[in-house]
Amino acid sequence: MPPVRDDGAMTDLSTPTRKPDRYTEDRARLDELLDSMPVGVLSTVVDGMPWSVPLLVARDGDRVLLHGSTGAGALRHLVAGAPLTLTVVALDGLVLAESAFDSSANYRSAVLRGTAVEIGGEEAWQGLERLTDRLLPGRTTEIRASTRREVAATTCLVLPIEEGSWLFKSRTGGADAPSERSVWTGVVPLRLVAGEPEPTPGTTAPTPASVHAVRAAYPAFP
Repeated sequence: MPPVRDDGAMTDLSTPTRKPDRYTEDRARLDELLDSMPVGVLSTVVDGMPWSVPLLVARDGDRVLLHGSTGAGALRHLVAGAPLTLTVVALDGLVLAESAFDSSANYRSAVLRGTAVEIGGEEAWQGLERLTDRLLPGRTTEIRASTRREVAATTCLVLPIEEGSWLFKSRTGGADAPSERSVWTGVVPLRLVAGEPEPTPGTTAPTPASVHAVRAAYPAFP
């Protein structure tokens, strides 16, 4: 259900207001971005002031899993029903034109808006494990299980992905041909990559499958 403005009117976040060619309603594009970018920025208003925090996120079907300490005051604000936005962005390249004004960037971005729902009990346990495995495939099979105390100290929230509650925008392509050929124009591709694993000093265990999976998910340019 679309969010409601203070005046009671419905607002649809999926409706573009500028450069409509950069927007898409293709849900698969949204899912692809959420599955490839592990960090989002969670924003809301607390005591009349804006509040934002970057955090690890993971899509689980038609919802996004969020988590944080039960001692975080802003998260308790969200548990009480405060509306929020979640922003995720991938910077895919810098587009260099013959002027700074015409230069741009290739990117994929998404803004999701709604109200998070706290989950508890066995569902919270499963949600936190699913979050771990979404970020590090298979990691929960390589480590000890979370204790009840650890789960109790963690707030687990889900943000539903609903029609009209998200906006996906992207830019691809290069710069316009320069009028002065002596000016270099083009695209500098960018990518999130996983580097060489750095084991904790004293660790004797071999590099686990979850680490290899992360490196495969974020490869460097060939």
